[in-house]
Amino acid sequence: MKKHSAFTMIELIFVIVIMGILGKFGVEFMANAYRSFIFTKVNNELLSNSASTVEFIAKRLQYRIRDSVIARQTKLGAPVKRQDMVSTTDYLVMEWVGADNDGFRGRSFGGVYLPTWSAIIDINPSTPTALQSPMTNTADINATIADLSGSTSSIADAALYFIGSINDPLKGYGWDGDTTLIDTQKGTMHPIKSTAVATQFASSTGTNFTDVSEFYKLAWTAYAIVNESGTLKLYWNYQPWLGEHYYNAPNVKSSTIMDNVSSFEFFSKGSSIKIHVCTKTTLVEDYSLCKEKTVL
Repeated sequence: MKKHSAFTMIELIFVIVIMGILGKFGVEFMANAYRSFIFTKVNNELLSNSASTVEFIAKRLQYRIRDSVIARQTKLGAPVKRQDMVSTTDYLVMEWVGADNDGFRGRSFGGVYLPTWSAIIDINPSTPTALQSPMTNTADINATIADLSGSTSSIADAALYFIGSINDPLKGYGWDGDTTLIDTQKGTMHPIKSTAVATQFASSTGTNFTDVSEFYKLAWTAYAIVNESGTLKLYWNYQPWLGEHYYNAPNVKSSTIMDNVSSFEFFSKGSSIKIHVCTKTTLVEDYSLCKEKTVL
């Protein structure tokens, strides 16, 4: 008779013990490895989202007219000027008037980029309702604004800001809806239109230009960054100096900067703006990571 070999009882017990140990610690090891992978993925994604959001805002704030920055606690809240912003207040809205950097960098003419406005004014006392700006082309300004606004704005919506103007930051830009100081001696923004002369700005209100300095910036839109229940949105193509607001201007445009924003904070320190953004994940409860940056 042939003998058949088999596991002994001791061997079976030993195998069962080994399998139990592997089952207990192997599953735990795999769970820890998976958990580590998830957290690494979440951390990288949140850091990337927070950093890109902060950089996006900083790039646009770089070309702001510094005194024009305001904050609001709600959509319809009273504007708070830059000098009065405090870090302990929760603001949902930040707004500012941006200089037309695209036009200042210029348009391509035969492969050469020439600025559409020169930022220099040559005052002509004989034409108080018009100003000369050497090396400026109002037709090119109009074309640039039309391109950037989807043909919904033009140079007739633009205004000049004279560098060094003494102004009321709230009324001077029209943030509070009161445009009585616009284009006046104490005003900040001077609405313009083009004339038959390409290097000439005319007052679109028909009043004389006053409180004029040699250097200016041209602006055709304000910007608003709004925290809408965790979605950070950018609004543009509206003119507060014409009495418009980001939430009801007829041609305003908007885009989403980032979803799942748990915190958007900013405050002024001197003439600089400090931005703090936190983004969260839906994979882990109450978990977010933040980035901050100071824009000079």
